[in-house]
Amino acid sequence: MFDNLSDKLDKALHVLKGHGKITEVNVAETLKEVRKALLDADVNFKIAKEFTAKVKDKAIGANVLTTLQPGQLMVKLVKDELAELMGGDAAGVDLSGNPSVILMSGLQGSGKTTFSGKLANYLKTKKNKKPLLVACDIYRPAAIDQLHVVGEQIGVEVYSERENKNPVSISQNAIAYAKSNGYNIVIVDTAGRLAIDEQMMTEIANVHQAIKPNETLFVVDSMTGQDAVNTAKAFNDRLNFDGVVLTKLDGDTRGGAAITIKSVVNKPIKFIGTGEKMDAIDVFYPTRMADRILGMGDVVSLVEKAQEQFDEEEARKLQKKIAKNEFGFDDFLTQIQQIKKMGSMKDLVGMIPGAGKALKDVEIEDDAFKHIEAIIYSMTPKERQQPTLIDVKRKNRIAKGSGRSVQEVNQLMKQFQQMSKMMKMMQGGGGKNLMSMMGGMRGMR
Repeated sequence: MFDNLSDKLDKALHVLKGHGKITEVNVAETLKEVRKALLDADVNFKIAKEFTAKVKDKAIGANVLTTLQPGQLMVKLVKDELAELMGGDAAGVDLSGNPSVILMSGLQGSGKTTFSGKLANYLKTKKNKKPLLVACDIYRPAAIDQLHVVGEQIGVEVYSERENKNPVSISQNAIAYAKSNGYNIVIVDTAGRLAIDEQMMTEIANVHQAIKPNETLFVVDSMTGQDAVNTAKAFNDRLNFDGVVLTKLDGDTRGGAAITIKSVVNKPIKFIGTGEKMDAIDVFYPTRMADRILGMGDVVSLVEKAQEQFDEEEARKLQKKIAKNEFGFDDFLTQIQQIKKMGSMKDLVGMIPGAGKALKDVEIEDDAFKHIEAIIYSMTPKERQQPTLIDVKRKNRIAKGSGRSVQEVNQLMKQFQQMSKMMKMMQGGGGKNLMSMMGGMRGMR
């Protein structure tokens, strides 16, 4: 995400590289390029101008420390201002009601229904809640069926009344059903339109007034750029929503909506959608996003993703095996599965400081481990348990069985031996083993 903006900002901030001090001339030159980068990312001209003016004021008034180069200071100032522009601090959702009611709003095609499922899955798996999805889109063909399919995928019940064409009564009946059946979260998926119209606004305003939700979220397709900001303003004028959800941030988006929507409607971005899968949802952290835009990575989010997959009991078993030199390819496969559960490989690599820039021209596939898995699955159970048994004859058989070359089998064996040594050296790491393994896997393909 934001690859184009990141590249342009990186080039703009390189203008100061090599300068011994900050002056009005070199700051003006740098910020001219920064403004161009923001405009190219579909940031509103007025906001881009105000942004660079604030950075300039801070840069000219700043004392450059002896340990800090002018270019480094400018990166810090731009990062801080970007984070502030996107909201400063992360904003949570209000889950205080019994049940807590969340109303989803937005145009048709913004990803409302899919995100309703993602949010239900997030609250169920991460917050230990019992959500109920409510189908209130009575216009779009198969909208109710789509929500039922999504609900089935994540194991969440969907409330619908196929013959009822009144979204107000459907939502009220759903809340009553939730109360009597022990659901503590109700997520109401409403109808969207291809464009803003009075009928749509009146309908969703009536639903909002009738159910008085704890949280009203506006879902917007980030690929629509500045139009997303204008639509958000129109919805906010009628609904006074609580927060924004940006979907499709994994696509070819220029990022202008994410950067400026907070400053226009003065409502925080609460979640972002980063893929098609039901777990492709992230809480929006402005500071972390600013780090990623400027190529600094996002180590905190990477560690959090690793910790989510961390199993303490499995880690203890793994430690014992490492201590006894019994770490085998089956254990290796388990570690690979943990990494795959963390999300797309390209997204994970982007969180490693410096890796995004270094590998920007490298195509990283989500199935990057498939060749490694094919080689391991071609081994016998005994070979996986005792890798030292694998001789030249066995390597030839494994290569044929996996459809890979003997050189690739040799490379995997070598990497495996190096990783076994590394993991023994850092025994006691548990979740850290997972993180170090990611580093050890670089270049394995």
